[in-house]
Amino acid sequence: MRSILVKYCLIVSLLGIMLGAVACGQKQEEEKVAGHTHDTYTCPMHPQIREKEPGRCPICGMDLVKVATNPSGTAQQKQEGLMLSEAQLRLANVQVDTVGTGNQARQTVLTGTLAVNANETESISSRVTGRIERLYIRQTGERVRKGAPLMDVYSEQLQTLQQEYLLAVAQRRELGDPEGRYSRLVEAAAQKLKLLGMTAAQVQKLATAGKASPTVTFFSPASGVVQEIAVTEGQYVGEGSRLASLADLSTIWVEAQLYPWEASRVETGSRVQVQVEGFSQPFTGKVAFINPELQPGSKVLLMRVEIANKKNELLPGMPANVQLSEQKQKTITLPLEAVLRDSKGSYVWKQTGENTFQPVMVITGSENANTIEINTGLEQGDRVVVSGAYLLHSEYTLRNGSDPMAGHGHGTTEM
Repeated sequence: MRSILVKYCLIVSLLGIMLGAVACGQKQEEEKVAGHTHDTYTCPMHPQIREKEPGRCPICGMDLVKVATNPSGTAQQKQEGLMLSEAQLRLANVQVDTVGTGNQARQTVLTGTLAVNANETESISSRVTGRIERLYIRQTGERVRKGAPLMDVYSEQLQTLQQEYLLAVAQRRELGDPEGRYSRLVEAAAQKLKLLGMTAAQVQKLATAGKASPTVTFFSPASGVVQEIAVTEGQYVGEGSRLASLADLSTIWVEAQLYPWEASRVETGSRVQVQVEGFSQPFTGKVAFINPELQPGSKVLLMRVEIANKKNELLPGMPANVQLSEQKQKTITLPLEAVLRDSKGSYVWKQTGENTFQPVMVITGSENANTIEINTGLEQGDRVVVSGAYLLHSEYTLRNGSDPMAGHGHGTTEM
């Protein structure tokens, strides 16, 4: 019985060894079959798209291009650099320049609005109690010259003072004035009329006519644009009542908001550039006021910039931008088109050899309309592509089917 069990165990062991050998052979055959190279297709603009057959990109519709693969079926590791021929460089207009240091103007653009210069505003109020018989200004926005009639006013107070003045003139004429007493009375009565708004010409006309006028015309004390009309015809007004207001637009304010740390870069009296919407050329203005207190409910300060408006082409309410500039010394700068950006950060194409280029991660700083500051990633003397960088990016993607900076995992600290 014991010998039978031993024989049975030997037979089972032999069967297990034979089955394992067969399975191992099948696995080797499968690996051998799987080892045959097959093609992968990708989109030049969207390298994340991977297909086993040619076709079109489901995102942009471009034709998929074939990417070389290794025997394991995965794409080969991308090249670390890109080499182009002289003809390709000329065709792509690739230009290389040596990195150097220079002055970088740090610019901050503040959003603002044109407003009336309150220092050039004239408020007109009534000097007498009376009734508005006629208004010569009818609507806001009218331009009024200095000395132009504003309104006719009937005032009993003015009627009484006119009679007093005419009486002093008549006494001086009839009784004579050897001691000058009546002349002093005439001058005093005339001064009262002038203080209540009548002009010297009106007083002289009153003396010539010898008769008081039922209404007195009041004239504009300054030139400007009518900002407000506070009365209507037939309305009674008291002494000191507000009648109208005029604004001189020969100079105008730009009111902008800025943060406290931005206020340290500008001083009262300094010159700044103002770009007004609708005008191609900027205006030069002078900082007239910076509020030392934060505006209620906000964390910003109010700044006023005064600019000349000789042609009266700037109007209150127009949007404008104020540009604050600050010079920074010894900064590596590049043209804006030399720096490429993606979701992972910013990079440039650096020349590593003859007609050979390699993408290099950079961290950028401030920028203006033409140049951008490079904080890290480049050194003085490096050769960098300043024109045609995007074409190098496209060529690299076509050849390798992936982003040049894929796998770098870099972030960005761009300001």
